Amino acid sequence: MFAAENGLKGDPRLQGISEAIRVVPHFPKPGIMFQDITTLLLDHKAFKDTVDIFVDRYRDMDISVVAGVEARGFMFGPAIALAIGAKFVPLRKPRKLPGKVISEAYELEYGTDCLEMHVGAVERGERAIVIDDLVATGGTLSAAIRLLERSEAEVVECACVIGLREVKGQLRIAVEYRSLSMNMLRHRLT
Repeated sequence: MFAAENGLKGDPRLQGISEAIRVVPHFPKPGIMFQDITTLLLDHKAFKDTVDIFVDRYRDMDISVVAGVEARGFMFGPAIALAIGAKFVPLRKPRKLPGKVISEAYELEYGTDCLEMHVGAVERGERAIVIDDLVATGGTLSAAIRLLERSEAEVVECACVIGLREVKGQLRIAVEYRSLSMNMLRHRLT
């Protein structure tokens, strides 16, 4: 669900957040309209507003784990975790974490990839949210959910700064995980 459909319709912070995200045409390849959140990070007010909106949503939901997807989930996840009193768990690409890990492979448009998490980072029954910058196809978020559920965590919601309305990733996640909802602040306007 998009923020405007999630009780934030008319919230002036959403326009500031949307305007702070640069769209780079034809990057990294022709036909792609890259959503560049680095410009959001440069705008103190828009960055703070982004974190605050997520904190307001999750503060009273008894969340104990904020799992951030590499790499852009690392930019928002720790701040949200600190503010709501939860731990931050990084979900990393292969061979980036020392020690024993569990892995979850997922399909990309052209190939496969994998997320890893430290064994013991999440305990049975913990309530978790997954944070990333963008949901497109839903493959990465689906893998993150499966990884956390293998540790017997309850994944409450996935939170993304950007959702692409014209892509079916949100629908894919909703179908695969019927009780799970999505929280996205901005849909792509261009």
